[in-house]
Amino acid sequence: MKTILWVGSSLDDLKRFPAQARRLAGFQLYLAQQGREPFDQKPMASVGAGVYEIRVRTGREHRLFYLAKFAEGIYVLHAFEKKAQRTATKDLELGRARYFEVLRHRRKPLRG
Repeated sequence: MKTILWVGSSLDDLKRFPAQARRLAGFQLYLAQQGREPFDQKPMASVGAGVYEIRVRTGREHRLFYLAKFAEGIYVLHAFEKKAQRTATKDLELGRARYFEVLRHRRKPLRG
């Protein structure tokens, strides 16, 4: 089972979801950890190659951007409440910035 690696404030943001949304998001992440496909997701190529969006619907809309293509774990890039039909530009930009942060971090040579 893959480890979940939280990027930026994504864990704190997820903790602010209502309880039902947190449970549903957690279950879908658990499926991803097992190498299974979350039941409500879609690719988010506009954020980065290999990034997916988990959709959580509880009367309000919540989303998580995650990246699961690396062996070391699943990177959760962003967790937010979606307030309009289109994903807000600020959420896309934050997800994209964190995606590139992960790529930069993975390229750093090990010292020792």
